[in-house]
Amino acid sequence: MQVRVIRGRAADLNADRTVTATMLEWTAETDRPAVRVWQPHRQVAFGRRDTHAEGYETARQAGIERGFAPVERRVGGRAVAYTDRTLAFAYTVPIEDVRTGTCDRYGVASETLIEALRDLGCDVVRGEPEAAYCPGSHSVSGVDNEREPTGKIAGLAQRVRSGAAMVSGCLTVAETDEAELRAVLQPVYQALGIDFDPDSVGSVSAAGGPDDPEQVARRLEDALVGRNTPAVKSVGDLREMTK
Repeated sequence: MQVRVIRGRAADLNADRTVTATMLEWTAETDRPAVRVWQPHRQVAFGRRDTHAEGYETARQAGIERGFAPVERRVGGRAVAYTDRTLAFAYTVPIEDVRTGTCDRYGVASETLIEALRDLGCDVVRGEPEAAYCPGSHSVSGVDNEREPTGKIAGLAQRVRSGAAMVSGCLTVAETDEAELRAVLQPVYQALGIDFDPDSVGSVSAAGGPDDPEQVARRLEDALVGRNTPAVKSVGDLREMTK
């Protein structure tokens, strides 16, 4: 099985989002999987439920004031933020039935992510601390001395259409980014009326891994490609996905 790998990011935020959306269409048309792990533009991405909250405009303004462009995403739950060094990842797979496979895809994705992070030296588990950003049952976090989740590192989302499904997520790499994420997420969640504990933000480096986004990206890319074993990595041209 040949897996198309897309690297890098487009020139602006909207074009970059188009790349990821096009991956899903491409997989549906070609019946081939695709993988992308990259550093998105600085932004705070709101989920659909956020956009209907009474304090949504206040939350958007909170992001703008802190230099995070507000965008609305079609998948996922609550707001997440990217600092320019935060990683995003997405992989698309062909499917036959939109009504089946959702839980299995989530399970495989979280296991793949955990294995990749452990290979990088992280002590991580599936789960998240209380009042974490974008709460969900498929998050990955560091652990405390009692092996309980502490410091959310990554969360997952999924989008399904006829012929293809996409599993995607965000991944905080450097511990130095944690303060910046807390500073924007706290007023955003306050405006949305959602409980949020700033101490719930974690990172790969805080969990014992490297703080280099490129190193983490390539390891996760290999892990996502490898889940389609036997696989051949075919690196695609980013420009082809924005035409």
